[in-house]
Amino acid sequence: MARLQNKESMLAVTLVLATAMPSIAANAQDVSAFYAGKTVPLIVGFPTGGGSDLFGRAVVRHIGTYIPGSPRVILQNMPGAGSIIAANYMFNTAPKDGTVLGGISQGAPLGAKLGNAQSQFDPAKFNWIGRLAPTPAVTMVRSDSKVDSIEQTLSREVTLSATGAGSTVSLFPAVMNKVLQTKFKIILGYKGSAEAMLAMDRGEVEGHSTSWVLVNSIHPDWIQTGKVRILVQHGLSRMPELPNVPTSVEIAKGDDNRAIMHAIMASSEIGHSYFTTPDVPTERVAALRKAFDDMISEPQFVSDVVRTGGEVRPLTGEAMQKLIGELDAMSPALLERIKEIYPVSE
Repeated sequence: MARLQNKESMLAVTLVLATAMPSIAANAQDVSAFYAGKTVPLIVGFPTGGGSDLFGRAVVRHIGTYIPGSPRVILQNMPGAGSIIAANYMFNTAPKDGTVLGGISQGAPLGAKLGNAQSQFDPAKFNWIGRLAPTPAVTMVRSDSKVDSIEQTLSREVTLSATGAGSTVSLFPAVMNKVLQTKFKIILGYKGSAEAMLAMDRGEVEGHSTSWVLVNSIHPDWIQTGKVRILVQHGLSRMPELPNVPTSVEIAKGDDNRAIMHAIMASSEIGHSYFTTPDVPTERVAALRKAFDDMISEPQFVSDVVRTGGEVRPLTGEAMQKLIGELDAMSPALLERIKEIYPVSE
């Protein structure tokens, strides 16, 4: 009797698998047929020349090969409001069918959670595809600046070139001013970090705050020749390349201030990440996530990124979805405290 039951169980499993296999194959065929012949734009919320643009271009050169149906993937720059214009477009206007990808500021999701009036999107409702790498940032000054350390900025004003108010280029120094009591004077209006660094190079300002990867990709000679001085780095831990430069988290005084800085600087873990719109069919989301995972395993892609001064330290789309979801898990008390000091538009 037991042998008969085992045979019946095996037969049932076989029948289930046989029934499921055509469905799986049909889904794969449907996804391939859907993308075949299409053009998929990657909307990057920054102008040309910056890190988001450089790495976005590496993605569009490779990811189409791995998406079923091999669609043509192109990059479309949509700068403005620290990438919030691009985020709003992806949430409210772009087709909800998986034919548009997006890349925005690592600080934009937290800004939206805190109620930035310009942010008309919910980052947790995007379908996150994957992360290329985290993006620790640095605040630097020219070597001829009278400021030698971050401690000196507590008593001396330092001018920094910056882009939009929603970008981490502007956010991190603004947060330091409020939490750490530094005296950075933030000059807004530059079209991107490349232009803002040029302003620093020309002597229009003393310094700039931006991605460490971008500094190394655009001006590696600045570090090698000592043309700039790194005052502080923004992330949850010190980078191996800058073992003697403090993080903005560790120099915060008191548990409350450290918790605030930790929550804000955790955005560096979001880094250069990519997503598609809400409400995309699950099989297309799965296909896009697999395409991203396959792409970052390709040696030629890794070489392409490294050649532009970047690195590949990925997270899967599923891990990114969980990371973004953690914004909803912040305690009300911490959230209210962050709202008091985080520079978002009312």
